[in-house]
Amino acid sequence: MRAVVAGAWALTCLATFAVAAGNAAPGYAGLPGGTFKSALAYEDAKQGVRIAPFSLMRKPVTNGEFLAFVRAHPEWQRGRAPKIFAEGRYLEHWQGPTTLGDRALPEQPVTWVSWFAADAYCASVGARLPSWNEWEYAAAADETRRDARNDPAWRERILAWQSRPSDAALPRAGLQAPNAYGLQDMHGLVWEWTDDFASLLVSGDDRNQGDADRNKFCGAGALSTDDRDNYVVLMRVAMLSSLEARDATANLGFRCARSVR
Repeated sequence: MRAVVAGAWALTCLATFAVAAGNAAPGYAGLPGGTFKSALAYEDAKQGVRIAPFSLMRKPVTNGEFLAFVRAHPEWQRGRAPKIFAEGRYLEHWQGPTTLGDRALPEQPVTWVSWFAADAYCASVGARLPSWNEWEYAAAADETRRDARNDPAWRERILAWQSRPSDAALPRAGLQAPNAYGLQDMHGLVWEWTDDFASLLVSGDDRNQGDADRNKFCGAGALSTDDRDNYVVLMRVAMLSSLEARDATANLGFRCARSVR
């Protein structure tokens, strides 16, 4: 779906909690289906995007969990993963290919992972990365409301995290109070990959190799919403749009999703 200038924010949940958290797999929270009015307007879904029921990991994948993955799948260890799938900084904060060390504690969210590595991890546990719309749908909730996006205080709380320097050590995952779906750390810990992160561009592909304006999508992605007060989503669009699938950063992690059958 191609993003164009968006209309107003709105969320209309058409379904009740068809998937109760108790029915999801351990470590996952169930989310009901519904119609979600994204920050991005879609030419083929002007009334909103239909979200099917799905489940989402309650908290981001940790260093300890990713360490178990690379030990079971050595092709994803640092130094073995092909550069086309994971840039040179992949897991650079770990002491070694299968050793965490002092800079990567087991309960901290794993970062410095590429989209390819995150996708492989989720596949290894019978899951997948959430779509952008699924992630935004889940992230719209605060502790008591399924959609808190129009609350200025909620936005400011998230912005307060985004305005802090990112050079401090990350807290461990799971410290925040669960939101209305039972999910923790949707905001305030790390950015997260989505399955279709590259589809947020407002033009076909602004990332042509050698293009002198290859970073112009950072601003262009932000223009895909007319809710300029919601700088939180605007920043997520711009940040994800700036990445290639092999990229890794110090504050980008992920969590996995599962479709409900």
